[in-house]
Amino acid sequence: MGKKTEARNILITRFSALGDVALALPVVYDACRKNPGRNFVFLTRKLPAKLFIDHPENLTVVGIDTAAYKGVAGLRRLFRELMEKYAFDTYVDLHDVLRTSILRILARLGGLRVTKIHKGRREKKALTRNSAKKLVELLHSSDRYRDAFRRAGIEVSADFTPLFHTTPPAPALYAQATSPKKDGEKWLAVAPFAAHKGKIYPLSLMAEIIDHYTAIPGMKIFVFGAGDEEKQRIDTLAKGRENVVNMAEKKIGIKGELALMSRCDSMLAMDSANMHLASLVGLRTVSVWGATHPFCGFYGIGQDRADAVQLDMVCRPCSVFGNKPCRRGDYHCLNGINPQLIISRIDAKPNSNAR
Repeated sequence: MGKKTEARNILITRFSALGDVALALPVVYDACRKNPGRNFVFLTRKLPAKLFIDHPENLTVVGIDTAAYKGVAGLRRLFRELMEKYAFDTYVDLHDVLRTSILRILARLGGLRVTKIHKGRREKKALTRNSAKKLVELLHSSDRYRDAFRRAGIEVSADFTPLFHTTPPAPALYAQATSPKKDGEKWLAVAPFAAHKGKIYPLSLMAEIIDHYTAIPGMKIFVFGAGDEEKQRIDTLAKGRENVVNMAEKKIGIKGELALMSRCDSMLAMDSANMHLASLVGLRTVSVWGATHPFCGFYGIGQDRADAVQLDMVCRPCSVFGNKPCRRGDYHCLNGINPQLIISRIDAKPNSNAR
């Protein structure tokens, strides 16, 4: 590859799931702020694009319907449209999947400087294999993102000011879910769901935790979820409990949910997108880990490792994403966690970020 001029117009891609984009957001914001004379375009799906609240002035967020750009022909059309509008000279791929591999080829053919994330697939396979595991902590995803930027000649650090920390959110953003927080009131956010069974704490045990906190005067619990199925499950958890709010039926949008989280005192979540959303607003999160493990590199940014609740088992972790069936057949990594252990972890310390 010939000598490239300094990157001025940078395309960044990360499609995938909401949590993965949430992990990328702090790195992207920092890159933009460290490089005010450069223009950045973050390309993702329409839903994750809504995460980019109060983004730096030199960042443009483009949310697309990927179904509208199917196959090589569709991606060629997408790349052409982007180049015509933004005239990129650099492409930083934070995803490295087939879709972005094709975009990288098109970018190289167009003379762009191209870098991509190094996912560490071999290391993750060694960490999750059945036997002779290499139980070592792998590089965090945010560090892998930063490495991709640096190889493109773009300065980036680990600096990030959580969303809403400079200016608290207006209560109107979450008014549909609750009235403003009262003096002395405590708010607990609970996110009991995840994409795969290997990451979901049993709802029967989760109900015991919610029962514990509903009995505390001045406590309000917000249970997060999405879709009709999760709404119905939350209804079961909230039945007869006046201080439990079913967020799946409130539909206040991502910005509203982030604003509400920023006002909570703590969150209880799985290894899921909600853990990463809470991290974006600096909310202390106690997270439950089953088939997966913080060593895989997906722990919440800024979260205390002591707040990860997990069992030491020779079979853990068995999966990077929690999508593999339990080899034991009983999901003891989740079923074996006593609710009182989680309660004691939540109560262990106050959230220094709560306002």
